[in-house]
Amino acid sequence: MNKISKQFLDIFIRYAILVVVAFPSLWLFYFIFTPITVYPVYFVLNLFFDASLMNNTILVGKCPVEIIKACVAGSAYYLLLILNLTIPKIKLYKRIKMIILSFASFLIINILRIFLLSIIFLEESAWFDITHKLFWYLGSIVFVVGIWFAEIKMFKIKEVPFYSDVKFLYGKTDLKK
Repeated sequence: MNKISKQFLDIFIRYAILVVVAFPSLWLFYFIFTPITVYPVYFVLNLFFDASLMNNTILVGKCPVEIIKACVAGSAYYLLLILNLTIPKIKLYKRIKMIILSFASFLIINILRIFLLSIIFLEESAWFDITHKLFWYLGSIVFVVGIWFAEIKMFKIKEVPFYSDVKFLYGKTDLKK
């Protein structure tokens, strides 16, 4: 197989993985990341309060802290996967390291975010609603972008997600003048 055929195959495989992983409804991300989000949050809350766990709800006294799909942020993990898989010319081992690092970083940040929001909620602070909305609308975006920029610097990424693939494909078509 020649170099150009390998590049086409690489693009096909990377984008096929993205399509397959997205169906049905990012199920795989929630299946993997729900328990590894819920249990650490429960463990940390239990260090400070008398907490119990029932499914995805942590009871602190009579106050439930429910960790729903939106809290797990499966779509943020998917966005990180998209960013990592839409970059061409990266060896498999390096790509795996990048994905693991980005997922682990977001998981740690997300656990801390849920813990801090839980503390604010349990203290019945008037700041809970605004803090929760800021984390929800702005925080997740900032976290994902920050992780991505850190990866770019750490792994010395030179290519641009999507664009580099489109540029390669366009260069191999008869559409150019």
